[in-house]
Amino acid sequence: MTQRETDLRAQLAAGEVPAHVGIIMDGNGRWAELRGLPRLEGHRVGSESVRAITTAAREVGVKALTLYAFSAQNWARPGDEVEGLMELLRLYLLQERPTVMENGIRLRAVGDLDALPAGVREVLNDLARDSSANDGMILTLALSYGGREELVHAARRIAEDVAAGRLRPADVDAEAFASRLHSAALPDLDLCIRTSGELRVSNFLPWQIAYAEILVTEALWPEFREEAFFSALLDYRKRERRFGLTGAQVRGTIG
Repeated sequence: MTQRETDLRAQLAAGEVPAHVGIIMDGNGRWAELRGLPRLEGHRVGSESVRAITTAAREVGVKALTLYAFSAQNWARPGDEVEGLMELLRLYLLQERPTVMENGIRLRAVGDLDALPAGVREVLNDLARDSSANDGMILTLALSYGGREELVHAARRIAEDVAAGRLRPADVDAEAFASRLHSAALPDLDLCIRTSGELRVSNFLPWQIAYAEILVTEALWPEFREEAFFSALLDYRKRERRFGLTGAQVRGTIG
């Protein structure tokens, strides 16, 4: 650990950290291409960032960490890249099992999980089951995930429940809708980090991101490690979260 990381960690220990952090992990392919390496090597090095950030988040008290690992649209990438990504995911789940269990991390996944290869689903389900009683931090992997697709799924469930008489149209509210999302167990995001400098949310948790603070960094995901993560959490601490109120109301200077 560098002195800079030590100093940042000490600052974080003295105050609030966001309860739920979501990260759009972008830039693996570009990182590799800039170095004349195969794109898959970028994804492999990116998995090292996943390990580093997961451990760091747990250590500083983040309660929930959600990582956008593979989108519903990523299936359209070249077949060899998708196949390699799925194998990297399977190996990651196997290799990180001790870290997950020893750190009290509960693993979850959201998305169209049935679309994943059987070998990936097997190790994912095993680790999710075996870590279900852990209460240190919830690590959620968004896999084969699309925010619009999730909203359509929830709307379909609402329609089915109304048609079956289980739900009255008058009772369809934000709470009823949220409870039918794939990610229903997740709290709203406090902080959304996007690496690689892209200024978009790319179909990531559109419901939960409504009032999230957003931080974009130019760092490519394989470069994003503890120091950058701690700096992002400290930047979040400086933000004034108003949730539709005025700044004066939040600060308690007016009623």
